Amino acid sequence: MDTLLDHHAAPGPVPPAVARARWDALLGSGEPVLADGAMGTMLFSAGLQFGDPPEMWNVALPQGSIVRQIHRGYLDAGSRIILTNTFGGNRLRLSLHGNERHVGEVNQMAAMLARAEVEAAGGNALVAGDIGPSGSIMVPIGPLEFDEAVDVFAEQAAALVAGGVDLIWIETMSDLEEIHAAIEGVRRVAPEIPLITTMTFDTRGHTMMGVSPERAVAALQGWGADAIGGNCGNGPDELVPVVARMRAAAPDVVLVGKSNAGMPELVDMKAVYRAEPSAMAAYGLEIRAAGASIIGACCGSTPPHLRAMSEALSAR
Repeated sequence: MDTLLDHHAAPGPVPPAVARARWDALLGSGEPVLADGAMGTMLFSAGLQFGDPPEMWNVALPQGSIVRQIHRGYLDAGSRIILTNTFGGNRLRLSLHGNERHVGEVNQMAAMLARAEVEAAGGNALVAGDIGPSGSIMVPIGPLEFDEAVDVFAEQAAALVAGGVDLIWIETMSDLEEIHAAIEGVRRVAPEIPLITTMTFDTRGHTMMGVSPERAVAALQGWGADAIGGNCGNGPDELVPVVARMRAAAPDVVLVGKSNAGMPELVDMKAVYRAEPSAMAAYGLEIRAAGASIIGACCGSTPPHLRAMSEALSAR
């Protein structure tokens, strides 16, 4: 099929030393770093239908231009880390719609779209290759073996690196074995690339698989993650204590908080998030005080939410 990738110059990886230097420079000031907000929320508002794979918008026209517009909105709001539109870009999740052969082009193009907007905005932000859960369940509960999971994540990571990301962000994980496999997959293809890892603590202060913040930060630090934290979940009231517990357990680690825009409510079979930008600005200050250095937003958030957070953090 004719895709956006056919109309762009060949992608190229960022040299490891350059990626590391960019990461060190971003964190070196000691000031909070604003990440971006929701991708899915913005795609749905632009016409994505429930059940359709958002990652395929990267390689189609005019949808690829919409993905770029979303990145631009967050950059204009002050975001310094932009996640690619590749949350479900691994072959297991893409296979649900028969798209497993397109892992390479979907992820490379996503990196290129984000890079194009970062460069257009002055080049002061980093492009993070977004890796979400595999879509399967690890053994012994499910069928996914550790080695297969490593292969799945390595394939996606290789395409993101080829597309030119500065770092990899593994997110919304609930199982330590799965996030371990994802880390192994990334390190197989990019041993030195900066790596952010976040889990979802949406079950009474633990992940759905029973992982506590203390256990998560110890394991992820041991596996070599450069930054660790939580994302998604049930809103700021849940995530702020998680980050505080991580800070108490690991005083020196770089911590991350990327909360949903409030507690999700089901309205007409759709998740609705009611937190206003002012509420997310207050959350930004709270999670900064709890110890987070990298602060963003997740489901339900929009550029106005991130702009309010940026202004609050800057004023502080």
